[in-house]
Amino acid sequence: MSTPSKKIRVLVVDDSTFMRKVLENIYNGDDQMQVVGSAKDGREAVSMAESLKPDVISMDINMPHVDGLQATAEIMTTNPKPIVIVSSESKEGAASTLRALELGAIEFVAKPSGGIDLDMQSVKEELLRKVRMAAKVRVVRTATRLASSIQSAGGSAKPAAAAKASPRPSAASSDQRFPVVVLAASTGGPATVMRIAPGFTRDFPAAVILVQHMPATFTAQYAAQLAEFTEIRVKEAESNESITPGTLYICPGGQHLRVTSSGRIQLDDTPGRINGYLPNMDVTMESVAAYAGPLSIAAVLTGMGNDGTNGARAIKSAGGLVLAQDEATCVIFGMPAEIIKAGVVDQVLGVDDIYQAIEKRVLGLAQPTPSGVR
Repeated sequence: MSTPSKKIRVLVVDDSTFMRKVLENIYNGDDQMQVVGSAKDGREAVSMAESLKPDVISMDINMPHVDGLQATAEIMTTNPKPIVIVSSESKEGAASTLRALELGAIEFVAKPSGGIDLDMQSVKEELLRKVRMAAKVRVVRTATRLASSIQSAGGSAKPAAAAKASPRPSAASSDQRFPVVVLAASTGGPATVMRIAPGFTRDFPAAVILVQHMPATFTAQYAAQLAEFTEIRVKEAESNESITPGTLYICPGGQHLRVTSSGRIQLDDTPGRINGYLPNMDVTMESVAAYAGPLSIAAVLTGMGNDGTNGARAIKSAGGLVLAQDEATCVIFGMPAEIIKAGVVDQVLGVDDIYQAIEKRVLGLAQPTPSGVR
């Protein structure tokens, strides 16, 4: 006689009594889950996370007394648990959700604009899938600069130490190449990128492209927030702009990003998802391999699935450098594990060693090379 599998114990946190009931019904309606408690604000959430020891916390953001952002910071620095943010997809909601992800929350589900029971049913399967995934994650304490900068009034972060404004880098001349770095991340990516990005400087002699699986409504805000914690110029990529050293380009959500043979960014949303991903990391890395050849660098970071494997293979074949984040520091050791299995990785590194490896390679390649030289 088989032993029944242990249910995923969920703590529901939301200031709306009605929404708590809707979420409880969704979770309890799944035969793999059990709601063990519900909290009406972040203060209760912190206390119940300690006393109930849930497997996953379903966390709202906008709540009285202590909001979800402060609660996430407290839980992830003292008593870490897998947290799935369930909050608004408005501009303000996106900003707070990104802060929570940078603080170590695992995933997020956007509440439909109506927020009523019928609307929530439209995200039911996504919600259950992400809670199941979160229950398998090994969380760690994430005491970061961001955590210490959460303000009680609105949950916004204070900017990092002010840097002098730097002029917009000029495009390299058409007969030159320079190093191009691709950072590829999915689940757990925002918190991981927050550990890497502060290393980049305003005069970093390479272009950096970040491809993060993220909705279209989030990436402009993500660029603005990431810019607070690094000196390199950060922007959401625009179609037909020339890539330049000293700039970190974030691939817009909902579009694939390619670098053309002339070093310009090409964005498109056709044919939609490629191998299940939009944006698709392979598309970006393959185009960077074709453009930059041995001057290309890929760092494949935490995330589920196998996106990035073909792109890493292309960069390796072009003579570029391929880095993989190690299992010990990944939230989800999926994408890095796949490129390691494919045999295309030069170094497997902890998150805090990745920037140094990129910098070492870039400084060795920084002298511009005529485009015909490979």
